[in-house]
Amino acid sequence: MDEKFMREALKQAKKAALAGETPIGAVIVHGGTIIARAYNKRETKKNALSHAEISAINKACSRLGGWRLPECDMYVTLEPCPMCAGAIINARIDNVYFGAYDNKAGCAGSVTDLFKTGMFNHDVNVTGGVMEKECADLLSSFFKELRAQKKADKKN
Repeated sequence: MDEKFMREALKQAKKAALAGETPIGAVIVHGGTIIARAYNKRETKKNALSHAEISAINKACSRLGGWRLPECDMYVTLEPCPMCAGAIINARIDNVYFGAYDNKAGCAGSVTDLFKTGMFNHDVNVTGGVMEKECADLLSSFFKELRAQKKADKKN
């Protein structure tokens, strides 16, 4: 089950990469059905809030008709940052499954753990490393290509 929905999040991440965005994708599942799909659009929208998780939460709230998302699971290709972790907690999402760990901004244990049980008024169950290699490889190849392009641009 985890891999099925993570594959859908990876499809979103690939859409982000094609748009020149950091390849991060997210889906939210309710009752075994995907109710929201999103990918990073920070560059496209010129907005720091346009993370995949935030966009997916917005869509899921619209779909379910409220700001609480009980009985919902999120699948995201990269460990949530502080902003997204806070939004996940505030939306009352039950479970988060993420792919790659983020040693620079990850808030599910890599840099800090905002999901630590009892820390806030809502506890989120978190599972990291779901299809970790595929998620990490997508990010690595994106940034490798970006660096190569910047280097080529400097030569021209």
